[in-house]
Amino acid sequence: MRRWLDQDAIKPWQHRSWIFITDPDFRLKAAQVLDLYVRSWDGEPLGADEYVISADEKTSIQARCRCHRTLRPGQTRAMRVNHTYGRGGALAYLAAYDVHQATVFGHCEPTTGIAPFMTLVAQVMSQEPYASAKREFWNVDNGSSHRSKAAADRLVTAFPNAVLIHTPVHASWLNQVEIFFSVVQRKVVAPNDFTDLEDRYNATAQPFQWKFTPTT
Repeated sequence: MRRWLDQDAIKPWQHRSWIFITDPDFRLKAAQVLDLYVRSWDGEPLGADEYVISADEKTSIQARCRCHRTLRPGQTRAMRVNHTYGRGGALAYLAAYDVHQATVFGHCEPTTGIAPFMTLVAQVMSQEPYASAKREFWNVDNGSSHRSKAAADRLVTAFPNAVLIHTPVHASWLNQVEIFFSVVQRKVVAPNDFTDLEDRYNATAQPFQWKFTPTT
């Protein structure tokens, strides 16, 4: 029966979810984000001292440190992950991804919120070349930690060279940091085996090959 169903053209057990766009300003907001990915703002190219950061939070991560070493998969053997583990805590991982430099800044917090997000911003903006940049564009979604004009005002008050850009509502998939989070999910969170909580991504990272534009 399994083989018959596998060969059939109709597979009702498979499905893909999708979101109907309701943001009336979707095209305008999306175009701003996508233009920044190709280093453009208001029809003008960005300068060498202007940067684009995608930022967000990944919540409720269970950091489990296995009590015995995980065995790598072999030719005829699946990966073996020990059942017993030490708890590293349930954490929120906040990350800021430099779109064009493929550099990630991040840290873990017990929870998300305005203060943890601003700590992430300060982590980036206190370092060069961002501290002395002409402008620093921050792409974020509409989460409560960085929602609305109040968040934009709060950011520019703390860092006058920072510009907050929101993705359209229900379109956080336009934020490239979500791709980084998917890498974290596949390669770190699953099978949830943490030897430690250090970040090694930047050692081999390359910019994402982003192909989505306002006309596609």
